[in-house]
Amino acid sequence: MRRPAPSRPARAAAAPFLPVLAATALLLTACGTEHAGAGSPGADAAASQSGTPVDDPGKDGVRITSLTLPTASPSPTRSYSVSADGVATGTDSGVSAGYEVTNEGTEPLTYSVVFTFLSADGGAMSNQTETVRDVGPGETVRGTVRAGVLPPTTPRVTRAEVLEVTKVPAGEAPADPDTCPASGVRVYADEGDAAMGLRVVGLHLDNCGTRTYTVEGYPLLELLDDDFQPVDGVEILDGSDEITTGVGPDGPPRPVTLEPGESATAGLVWRNTTGFGTAVNVPYVRVRAREGADPVMVTPHLDLGTTGKLGVNFWAKAKG
Repeated sequence: MRRPAPSRPARAAAAPFLPVLAATALLLTACGTEHAGAGSPGADAAASQSGTPVDDPGKDGVRITSLTLPTASPSPTRSYSVSADGVATGTDSGVSAGYEVTNEGTEPLTYSVVFTFLSADGGAMSNQTETVRDVGPGETVRGTVRAGVLPPTTPRVTRAEVLEVTKVPAGEAPADPDTCPASGVRVYADEGDAAMGLRVVGLHLDNCGTRTYTVEGYPLLELLDDDFQPVDGVEILDGSDEITTGVGPDGPPRPVTLEPGESATAGLVWRNTTGFGTAVNVPYVRVRAREGADPVMVTPHLDLGTTGKLGVNFWAKAKG
C-alpha cells in the first residue's frame, strides 16, 4: 500500500481563472498590505490573537482546521484599498482561518478555493479566494487565509466556511498573473457578465514572452463535465450573432499578431434559457489559443440551460 505523501505549506495566490463570488455590500477588497515587523503595533496585534481548532467536514477535499479571531482591540496591521476616488487606508481585521487541501485523486491538481467568513447570524462578512497549486495525489497542503479589511460597522466574525472548490489538472491550470508559462503566452477567463439571461465570459490571451505571437480565427474549445469528460449535445458556434447581436467584434476573422506585452480577447456568449429537456451545465472548458497550442483549463461554469448552443467570438487585439 502506497504511503501518503507528507503535507506541505500551501503556495497560495489570488486566482485569475476562477469566478469570484460577490460578497455582501460591506466588503472592501485589499489591493496591498503593509505587514508590521516585530515590536510594531501590528506585531502586538498578532500576539493578541488566538487560533481555535475547528472540526470541519470540509468540501471536495478542502477543510478549515482553525479560526483566529482578535481577543482584544490592539492597533491592527495597516492596509490599503483602491477605489474610484483614490487610495483609502483601512485596517486589517486580524481574522484568519487555517485550512488544508487533500488531493484524493490520481493526478496532480491545482485548487481554487473560495472561503467565506461569517457573522453569528450567517451573513457573509468577507469572501476570499486562494489558489493552491500542484497538489500531488494523496498529498495534503496546509495554508492560512485572511479575512482582510472589514469596515468598522461589520458584525463580528464568528466562523469560516469553504464556499466553493474548483480544481483542474495542474499541468493545465492558468498561470498566475505575475508568471509567464514556457509557451510565452498566458490564457485565462474573466469573471464574466450576466444580464437578463444573457451570459458573456471573456477569454484573454497575453503575450508575456519575448517573441511575437500570432493567432487567427476562433479559440479551440472542449466542453468538460465535473470529471473532465466531454459534454455532448452542445453546438459550438463560430460567432455570437445567432445568440445576440452587438457583442462580438465586427467583420470577419483576421490574423492578430501580438508583440510582447500585447493581448487579445475572445468571448463566450450564451443564454441561460430553460425550456423542455434537461438543463446543461459545463463547469470546465479546455482552451487552446490556436492549433497545437498548450491546453489551458478555465472554469466559466456555463449554465447553458436547454439552449444547446454556445457562441464563440474570434480573437481580436485588446484595446489600450
